[in-house]
This record gives sequence, C-alpha cells and structure tokens, in this order.
Amino acid sequence: MGPAARARLAVLALLGSILVALVAAGLRSVLWALAGIAALALAAVGVWWALAHTGALRALGAVLSVVAPVAVLALYATFGMLGPALLSLALWVLAVTAARTALSPGHTASGQAVAEAPHSPWILMNPRSGGGKVGRFHLVDEARAAGCRVVLLEGGQDVAGLARQAVAEGADLLAVAGGDGTQALVAEVAADHDLPFLVIPAGTRNHFALDLGLDRDDPTTALEALTDGVELRIDLGYAADRVFVNNASFGTYASVVTDPAYRDAKARTTLRTLPGLLTGEDAPRLRSRADETYVDGLQALLVSNNPYGRAVDAAHPGRRQRLDSGMLGVVYVRVGNTAQAARLVRGPRSGGLVRLSAREVVVEADTDTLPVGIDGEHVVLPAPVVCRSAPGALRVRVPRRRPHAPRVRGGAADWPRVARLALGPLSPARGQDEP
Repeated sequence: MGPAARARLAVLALLGSILVALVAAGLRSVLWALAGIAALALAAVGVWWALAHTGALRALGAVLSVVAPVAVLALYATFGMLGPALLSLALWVLAVTAARTALSPGHTASGQAVAEAPHSPWILMNPRSGGGKVGRFHLVDEARAAGCRVVLLEGGQDVAGLARQAVAEGADLLAVAGGDGTQALVAEVAADHDLPFLVIPAGTRNHFALDLGLDRDDPTTALEALTDGVELRIDLGYAADRVFVNNASFGTYASVVTDPAYRDAKARTTLRTLPGLLTGEDAPRLRSRADETYVDGLQALLVSNNPYGRAVDAAHPGRRQRLDSGMLGVVYVRVGNTAQAARLVRGPRSGGLVRLSAREVVVEADTDTLPVGIDGEHVVLPAPVVCRSAPGALRVRVPRRRPHAPRVRGGAADWPRVARLALGPLSPARGQDEP
C-alpha cells in the first residue's frame, strides 16, 4: 500500500471513529466519551495512591484503579455502547498508525555486507545471565566450533579490562553473551578501537538485541553473523563518561535499584520504597535541560540511546525503531499529587509525562552526586550529569537474515499533511499517459 493509500485509510478511519460514536449515541456520545475519560482519570488517581502511599490509602488506590475502568465498561455494556466504543477506539488507533506510516513508509535499515569472517573473534560469556542460557543453548561449544576464543565471566572481574586485554592480544571482533550492562562495557572498548561488536542475546531481557532485530529465543543464531553477516553503524549514549546502549535512568527508579534487596525481590522492594521516593522528604527532585527545553521538579527521568517508539503504533511497545538517528530520547515524569495524577489522561498536555528528543541532556539535583541506572546497573555519578549521543560510534555485526529487524516509521501524525496527501490526485496528472 502506497503513501497516498495509507493517508486515505487514515482519514477514513478517523472519520469512521467519529461516525460510529455519532450513529450509536448521537450527541450523547460526548457524554459517553467524558465518562470514559473520567474513569481513566480515577484509575490514574488509584495508581498514584497505590504507589505513593501505604496502608489503607494504598489499598483504596489499588481497588480504585481496577473498579473505575471496570465500572465504566459495565455501564457501556448495560446501555449497548461497549461494542461501538471498542470499534471507535480501534478505528482511531488504525487512523493514527496509518497516518504516521503514510508520511514515512516503513523500511528496514540495511547495513554493509561483511567481506570476510574475523580471524580472531573473542567472546565474553556470563554463564549466570538469563537463568543459564549459555549452558542451555551450548553457546560455549557453538562459539568454539565457529573459531571463537571464549572467556567465561566470573564474579568480580573487570569486564572492560578483559576486553582491552583481548584487543591487545589481537582480537579483531568483540562479542558478549550476557546482559545489557555487560554489553555496554564491552561495546565501549569495541568503539574505542573501531572493532566490530557482536551481540548474543543470552541475558534476561535483551533489550539491545531486540532493537537490533536478533532472535532472542535462539541466541545461537547470532553466531551466523561471523560468516554471513552485515555491519551496522549505530550510536552510543554517554552519561558523563559511562556508555549505555539502551538507557540511563535518574530519580525514582535509579534510587530503587540502589537497595540491596532489589535484585532478589524487585516488586516487594519497589512497593516498599516508592512512597518515600515519591512524596517523602527525601524524594528526588531533578532538573533537566534537554537542548533548549528546561524543566524542574522531576521525580524520574529516562534518557535513551535513540528515542523509544509509542505503544499506539508499534508491534513491540517501547521498542526503538532506529539506533542511528544521532538523537537521545527523553521521557520525564512530574507527578507530585493526586490532581497531577488525574491530569495524566490529557497526555503530553498534562505536563506530567513528556517525551522529546535531544542531542544533549543535562541532569541536575541539589546533591553533589546522582544515582543512575545505566542499562540496569547502578552507578553513582558526580552532578550535574551530561548525557550525549555519539553518532555512528559502534560497528555492530548482525546476521544477514534478521526476521525481527525493526522497520523505521514516521513521527507523530501530521494531520494537515495527511489530509493533503489523501486528497491528492487519484489518477495520473493531466498530460501523463495520454497518447
């Protein structure tokens, strides 16, 4: 489907989402829409109470966050509006998705074909990552059979030091089978020496591997890049002097992961510490300058190596569609009370949850140091922390066949442009294809 056809689909779907509501309820559809918005606002309030408070108010918040949307859905069903409401919502999602893809048709990022296999590839493997994926998939044997030198990571070792030693001994490719934090440490060494880097998704979440389009269910397929691969030039993110391949988080989340109990009891530790971090006297209050945009009073801030996609138009919500834009993604949260939580239903206009892109982000606080979660690993950095992008700093080698490769899409829907594209000529311009 071409761009013009996508634009027409977007316009028709948008009109359909409005007409379905009008046909089903007439002008009363406005009241039904307001009821839905009110339910979402109450649910947001309930989530805020559950996270920011303890005791009875936390219990009440948990109940409210569930009861409010369920009650409005039951109300819709009772008056025969549930079907039309769901259909209208589905058409709206289709309209937004088609509008964005119409302005920038999807294409898979391509890389430069690799002329020859590496002569001395070096792979660091963490046998504990991903619940033991290295052992389950026999990655050590598979890598050695492919001619790789394998080093197994033990507790307390200097990961970057091991990678630098491998380079000194003649390694011409560096690879990691482990978590994203370990990937970042070795990726920095590879970038410093302009060596190709190979990702083997043997961690728990493998966010970096997902955004590279690798098969996370079978990490052995990543080894195909050694003999049948392509090379991509992608960006690296820096928080001060620390590299991140995914993101650096500040504020609430970064403070939660400092708790020693977090590793073994993530949910319980988070619920125990969040009230103090969100509303207590020691709650983090951050200031940020993203290029020319300055905000203060932030509880949480996420800086990512390239922006994350929106859930409304992505098959994988939160996935980065590009790793080579030269931009940082920024998401910040500023919710300090119940009223601000309720206003979150207004989206970006609420000021409570904002997304933007920037080339440089400076994070400040009223303290000399800042806890930071870098690719899930806790570090403490001197304040202020300057985050920046290093465009094209890393050479990543990936298999030629990547069925999960991301497809680059457009940004936010520009409806005037979509309308002009949709209303363009439906047939060849006058004088074309005429005898």
